[in-house]
Parts: sequence; structure tokens; C-alpha cells
Amino acid sequence: MRYLALPIVLLALPLTAYAGNIKDTDLITSNTFFLPPSIQKGHKAWPKLTSREEFRFLADLVLKHSTGDHTLVSLHDQQSGTTRFANNHIVQNVDTRRGSLRVTVAFGRRHGTAGTTDFTAGAVQETVARAAQIARLSPDDPEYLPPVEPQHYLTTPTTRPETAVAGPARRLEYTNEAIGQCRMENLGAAGIVSSSVGTVGVASSSGLFAHEERTDARFSLTVHAGEATGWAAAAHRSIDHLKVQERTLAAIGKAKRGLEARELPPGRYTVILEPAAVAGLWYALFRTLDAKSYEKGTSVFSGKLGQVIVDKRLTLRNMPAHEDLLGMGFTSEGLPTVASDWITEGALAQLAHDRFTAKERGIDTIPTLDAPCLSGRGSSLPTLQELIKNAERAILVTNFWYIRTVNPTDLTLTGMTRDGTFLVEKGEIVSAVKNFRFHESPLRVFNQVAAFTDPSEAITSETGKLLVPAMTLRDFHFSSVTRF
Repeated sequence: MRYLALPIVLLALPLTAYAGNIKDTDLITSNTFFLPPSIQKGHKAWPKLTSREEFRFLADLVLKHSTGDHTLVSLHDQQSGTTRFANNHIVQNVDTRRGSLRVTVAFGRRHGTAGTTDFTAGAVQETVARAAQIARLSPDDPEYLPPVEPQHYLTTPTTRPETAVAGPARRLEYTNEAIGQCRMENLGAAGIVSSSVGTVGVASSSGLFAHEERTDARFSLTVHAGEATGWAAAAHRSIDHLKVQERTLAAIGKAKRGLEARELPPGRYTVILEPAAVAGLWYALFRTLDAKSYEKGTSVFSGKLGQVIVDKRLTLRNMPAHEDLLGMGFTSEGLPTVASDWITEGALAQLAHDRFTAKERGIDTIPTLDAPCLSGRGSSLPTLQELIKNAERAILVTNFWYIRTVNPTDLTLTGMTRDGTFLVEKGEIVSAVKNFRFHESPLRVFNQVAAFTDPSEAITSETGKLLVPAMTLRDFHFSSVTRF
């Protein structure tokens, strides 16, 4: 028996428009795009995303009714859609609309926060009152700082019009392309295609005001060939930059090559890490860069600021203006995101500060790490294929998953290879190998760099979006063979 994959309508949170735009009774209950014409009659379309002028109206309403010494208001308003597929069939196709307003009120160092999804004047005033009530009942926060003063923001490429207008039809087009390619190879496909457009805003009693639109599109695909799998993923501001066909063919190739995997003994190997695998190890390193643990002496980097921690050819930069990254114009506190070097020619140059630790250290501009790019200085190889051709014997790793910290004192991590692990001999992939578990520290292995490519896009289920090179690393420790 064959089943039809029908789109499912997901009920959205009740976002109510304000300022006379829509009446209180006009609650958002469904996306009428999915409904047949006979049912669409009588349903109202969703209102537009909260504009800059509308957010200013809301912010002024909050500040007018706040009795606190300081007040901060933040907006998140997003319309998003996701198409999910499994076993070569679409299993879900939904659009959602979520809007929320959060208000923080402070009396001295006591502060409280309340939120609402109802943007009517009465609900906003009630939210302000609840935040004030929470603040009065809260103890002093010794690290509390008033909202920042007005800031200057650089224009960053946070939105793309093709993603903003993309709807179910565009997502279904890309989904069917991936499924169709897999069906032609008699392989199974599972994954998602998603797109979203949202507006974000921050305003405060200090005169701070920031608002911008952000788009996001994502594609993830796992191809099944018996027990073997191949995988590819992408994220971008532009839905047209997901390169669905190219990544689908890559995942198909890995799944087909993964049949009849041989088992190799655990031990130390030269490895060729694809960008996603490199990103997984570096993301674990990012999480340990906080200034508080550095100051307490509990950080693996304590005492190493300004010292070389990885290969001297490697530089890690934050590049919020890069069109292939997901940089933002400002942080949740209204601070501008900035271009900055975090690791310069192997040396640790920055730490992750909150406003309190930055003030203690006399740091005026707080570096951000919302759009990381890792690059290598000097001679590089153009592609991953060139890394393979130049390898005498190595293990090629598509991705790592379930990466966890084993020893925080030297940043030893453990995790497993996934979705395509292969043996390379004399410049060619000769067979698939069963997956390994590893025990390694990125601080050690990224001092064992033999070769690297130019940076390329990388994203995994456990990391954000990065630009990193594929890399050949010597002496990588696989501690055991996994049995699943």
C-alpha cells in the first residue's frame, strides 16, 4: 500500500498585532497557505514581521510604563518553515510564526525579566508590571550592569530577499531534488530543508535602539545504503546557496562507498578531516575561551593569553560581514558585533568577555565570535581531493558526533566518526572502515598539521556555522572501534 505525504499545518503561538494594526481578536491560528481554497475562506493571513517603526512604538510603550531605574526590552519575531523527509517521503511540511517580547526592569542591582507573546497594549503593560514585581523580590546581583548607551552598528549581510520570500513550494522543490537523486540510486533519504525570516530588536531606557531583519536557510541529508550512511549539510542566509544537488551527490557517494566496511585496529593514524570534522573539534575549543574561568585559573588557557597554543600557521578570526557566515549586527544586549582576531598565527589573542569581566579588565570593545573563520597561512592545497592525493596512508573522516569533554585540564575530548570513514592509501580511497571512537585534544592535534585547504563552509548538528579548512593531521588517536 502506498501512502501520500500530505503537508501538516502546525498551529502557531498566539501573536497579536498592536497599534491598530490588527484587533485583539485576530489571533494567529494557522498558515492558510497550506489549506485548500474551500477552507481558506474566513481565515486571516499572518501580519507582517514587526518593523523598525513598530518595535520603536512597542519600546516606547514599555519605557513609558516602567517604574524601574533601568529598563531593557528585546524583540524576537520569526516566521519559519521546515520540510522533513524520511524513507524517501515527505513526512512534515510546516510553517510557524513565533513572536515574543521580553522586558527586564531593574531597581539598583535587583532585576527581573518577564515575557509575552501578546503584543497588545494591555499585555505589554502587564509584562512590564510583572518584570518590576520580580525585580523587587530579587536579591542584589553583584555583576549587574545598566543597559549600554546608544551604539554604532556596521551594516552586515543578515538578510537575503530570496530566503525571506521562500515558502513551502521552494522547500518542496529542494526536498524533491534530494529525494529524486536518492531514488535513482535505490538509496534511502532522510533530512530537512528549512527557511526562516525574522526581526530582532533591543531598546533600553539608556537610549539604546537596534533592529534588524535576519534570514536563515538550512539543508541536512543522510543517505542510507543498508547499514552504510552518507551525510551532507549546509546553512546560509540565502536559500539559493544551499547547493542541494552538489551536497546530495556527495552524500550518495559516501553511502555507496560505505558498503562492505573493513575493521582496522585502534591506534594512532594520520587523518584527513573534512571541514565538518574540523569544525566539531574547534567548536569544543570555542566553548573554553571564557574570561571568567581564565581569571579563576580553571581554564585550560589560564596564563596562555598571547602564547602559541596551536600551529603557528593558523589564524581564527570573527568576520561578521562575511556573506557566507551567519554574522549579526548586534548581540542580545545591544553591543555591536565586531571583526576581531581570536587566534593570530597560533597565539591566543582574545578571551570571551561578558560586560562585567570586560569592565573589570578595562576592555572597551568586547570581541564577539558569531561568525568564525579559521584559515591557514602559507602554502595550501586547493581541495579536499588534493589532500587525499597527497596522502600515503590516512583515515578520511567525514564528521564527528557526540563530542564530549573527558579532561578539561588539557581539553581531551571523546567522540565518534560518522557518516563516512574511509582508508586512503597512495592517494586513493581504497575502502570504507568501521567507525572509530577517538580520545584527543584539539590543542595537541592542531599542532600536528601536515596540510590544509582554503576555508570552506562547515556545519554539523552540534556546531554553528563556520568557515574552516579541511586538514591532514598526524598522529591522531583512535582509542577503539565502535559497534554501532
